[in-house]
Amino acid sequence: MSANVTLILVAAALIGCGVYLVLERSLTRVLIGVVLIGNGANVCFLVAGGRAGGAPLVGETPEGQMSDPLPQALVLTAIVISLATIAFLLAMAHRSWQLNGHDDVQDDVEDAAIRRRAATEDADDEFSGHRDSDVEVFEEEGAS
Repeated sequence: MSANVTLILVAAALIGCGVYLVLERSLTRVLIGVVLIGNGANVCFLVAGGRAGGAPLVGETPEGQMSDPLPQALVLTAIVISLATIAFLLAMAHRSWQLNGHDDVQDDVEDAAIRRRAATEDADDEFSGHRDSDVEVFEEEGAS
């Protein structure tokens, strides 16, 4: 079985561009990225399905010339999943637009606090060489 190189390159480009867009802060770009990744996955399924053949009905098409129906079923399932994900992202972008007037994802307050805490603990580790809590946990595990 030989694969179509053009379809493989198209799928790789769609998935690559989609991943790049998903990593952006704007929900509109994330939405477009999810659409591109979904379409790239569908093209990958079709490439994996192999060459087109006859209908997979016994008696109508010789066994060696039948097409595989599984990739087509997987594409249909992927379309439904991507449609639901797109609807969810559209709802999030619309609500963000209503509340903030833009669709950029803001930094979470808790994430910022965890980052600050990790930065101060790393600075403390440089001076002491280890954290006291790690030593206590190690001693408690060794005692049991």
